[in-house]
Amino acid sequence: MKSAPKIGTVGELRFVVEARHCIDFATDGMPAVFSTPNLVGLLERTARESIAPFLEPDERSVGTELELRHLAPTPLGAEVILTTRVIHTEGRTVAFQVEARDEQELIARGSHVRAVIRVGSFARRVARKSR
Repeated sequence: MKSAPKIGTVGELRFVVEARHCIDFATDGMPAVFSTPNLVGLLERTARESIAPFLEPDERSVGTELELRHLAPTPLGAEVILTTRVIHTEGRTVAFQVEARDEQELIARGSHVRAVIRVGSFARRVARKSR
Protein backbone atom coordinates (compact mmCIF):
# COMPACT_ATOMS: atom_id res chain seq x y z
CA MET A 1 0.00 0.00 0.00
CA LYS A 2 1.10 3.53 -0.72
CA SER A 3 -0.39 4.39 2.67
CA ALA A 4 -3.07 2.94 4.92
CA PRO A 5 -6.51 4.44 4.43
CA LYS A 6 -7.35 6.86 7.21
CA ILE A 7 -9.99 5.87 9.74
CA GLY A 8 -13.19 7.46 8.50
CA THR A 9 -12.42 7.11 4.77
CA VAL A 10 -15.85 6.88 3.15
CA GLY A 11 -17.11 5.19 0.02
CA GLU A 12 -20.56 5.87 -1.38
CA LEU A 13 -22.64 4.45 -4.21
CA ARG A 14 -26.05 5.80 -5.22
CA PHE A 15 -28.25 3.95 -7.68
CA VAL A 16 -31.84 3.16 -8.56
CA VAL A 17 -32.98 -0.43 -8.09
CA GLU A 18 -33.46 -2.03 -11.50
CA ALA A 19 -34.84 -5.46 -12.40
CA ARG A 20 -31.29 -6.84 -12.55
CA HIS A 21 -30.84 -5.97 -8.83
CA CYS A 22 -34.00 -7.81 -7.75
CA ILE A 23 -34.82 -11.26 -6.47
CA ASP A 24 -35.43 -13.89 -9.13
CA PHE A 25 -38.51 -15.33 -7.40
CA ALA A 26 -40.84 -12.33 -7.73
CA THR A 27 -43.85 -14.34 -8.87
CA ASP A 28 -47.35 -15.16 -7.62
CA GLY A 29 -47.76 -11.85 -5.80
CA MET A 30 -44.20 -11.67 -4.43
CA PRO A 31 -43.00 -8.12 -5.18
CA ALA A 32 -39.73 -7.44 -6.97
CA VAL A 33 -37.31 -6.23 -4.30
CA PHE A 34 -33.57 -5.57 -4.04
CA SER A 35 -31.85 -8.92 -3.45
CA THR A 36 -29.38 -9.67 -0.68
CA PRO A 37 -26.76 -11.13 -3.06
CA ASN A 38 -26.78 -7.91 -5.09
CA LEU A 39 -26.63 -5.85 -1.90
CA VAL A 40 -23.53 -7.80 -0.79
CA GLY A 41 -21.80 -7.41 -4.16
CA LEU A 42 -22.44 -3.69 -4.38
CA LEU A 43 -21.32 -3.06 -0.79
CA GLU A 44 -18.09 -4.96 -1.50
CA ARG A 45 -17.54 -2.93 -4.67
CA THR A 46 -18.13 0.33 -2.79
CA ALA A 47 -15.58 -0.64 -0.12
CA ARG A 48 -13.08 -1.84 -2.74
CA GLU A 49 -13.31 1.38 -4.73
CA SER A 50 -12.98 3.54 -1.61
CA ILE A 51 -9.51 2.18 -0.82
CA ALA A 52 -8.25 1.76 -4.40
CA PRO A 53 -6.39 5.13 -4.32
CA PHE A 54 -4.27 3.84 -1.41
CA LEU A 55 -3.01 0.79 -3.33
CA GLU A 56 0.08 0.26 -5.44
CA PRO A 57 -0.53 -0.54 -9.16
CA ASP A 58 0.12 -4.27 -8.54
CA GLU A 59 -2.28 -4.48 -5.56
CA ARG A 60 -6.00 -5.13 -5.23
CA SER A 61 -8.25 -5.76 -2.26
CA VAL A 62 -10.35 -8.88 -1.79
CA GLY A 63 -13.20 -9.49 0.61
CA THR A 64 -12.43 -11.83 3.50
CA GLU A 65 -15.30 -11.27 5.94
CA LEU A 66 -18.83 -9.93 5.84
CA GLU A 67 -21.39 -9.66 8.58
CA LEU A 68 -24.63 -8.14 7.32
CA ARG A 69 -28.20 -7.73 8.46
CA HIS A 70 -30.61 -7.05 5.60
CA LEU A 71 -33.30 -5.26 7.60
CA ALA A 72 -35.94 -4.05 5.15
CA PRO A 73 -37.17 -4.57 1.58
CA THR A 74 -36.52 -2.02 -1.15
CA PRO A 75 -38.80 -2.01 -4.20
CA LEU A 76 -37.92 -1.80 -7.85
CA GLY A 77 -37.41 1.86 -8.82
CA ALA A 78 -36.29 3.09 -5.40
CA GLU A 79 -33.03 4.97 -4.88
CA VAL A 80 -30.45 3.29 -2.64
CA ILE A 81 -27.38 4.84 -1.01
CA LEU A 82 -24.61 2.46 0.05
CA THR A 83 -21.99 3.79 2.47
CA THR A 84 -18.76 2.18 3.62
CA ARG A 85 -16.52 3.71 6.29
CA VAL A 86 -13.03 2.53 7.27
CA ILE A 87 -13.06 1.74 10.99
CA HIS A 88 -9.73 -0.11 11.42
CA THR A 89 -6.56 -0.96 9.54
CA GLU A 90 -3.91 -3.46 10.54
CA GLY A 91 -1.11 -4.44 8.20
CA ARG A 92 -2.74 -5.39 4.90
CA THR A 93 -6.25 -5.66 6.36
CA VAL A 94 -8.91 -2.95 6.24
CA ALA A 95 -12.18 -3.15 8.21
CA PHE A 96 -15.33 -1.24 7.30
CA GLN A 97 -18.69 -0.36 8.77
CA VAL A 98 -21.24 -0.73 5.97
CA GLU A 99 -24.82 0.40 5.59
CA ALA A 100 -27.52 0.83 3.01
CA ARG A 101 -30.49 3.18 3.00
CA ASP A 102 -33.36 3.64 0.65
CA GLU A 103 -35.52 6.74 0.41
CA GLN A 104 -37.43 5.80 3.56
CA GLU A 105 -35.22 3.86 5.95
CA LEU A 106 -32.07 1.97 6.85
CA ILE A 107 -32.21 -1.28 4.88
CA ALA A 108 -28.92 -2.96 5.87
CA ARG A 109 -26.07 -2.63 8.34
CA GLY A 110 -22.94 -4.60 9.08
CA SER A 111 -19.20 -4.93 8.85
CA HIS A 112 -16.82 -5.96 6.10
CA VAL A 113 -13.10 -6.79 6.01
CA ARG A 114 -10.84 -6.64 2.96
CA ALA A 115 -7.28 -7.91 2.54
CA VAL A 116 -4.81 -6.13 0.29
CA ILE A 117 -3.07 -8.63 -2.00
CA ARG A 118 -0.36 -8.50 -4.66
CA VAL A 119 -1.87 -9.56 -7.99
CA GLY A 120 1.09 -11.74 -9.05
CA SER A 121 1.22 -13.74 -5.81
CA PHE A 122 -2.55 -14.13 -5.80
CA ALA A 123 -2.60 -15.29 -9.45
CA ARG A 124 0.10 -17.90 -8.72
CA ARG A 125 -1.90 -19.22 -5.77
CA VAL A 126 -5.03 -19.49 -7.91
CA ALA A 127 -3.06 -21.20 -10.71
CA ARG A 128 -1.79 -23.87 -8.29
CA LYS A 129 -5.38 -24.68 -7.37
CA SER A 130 -6.46 -24.75 -11.02
CA ARG A 131 -4.10 -27.58 -11.97
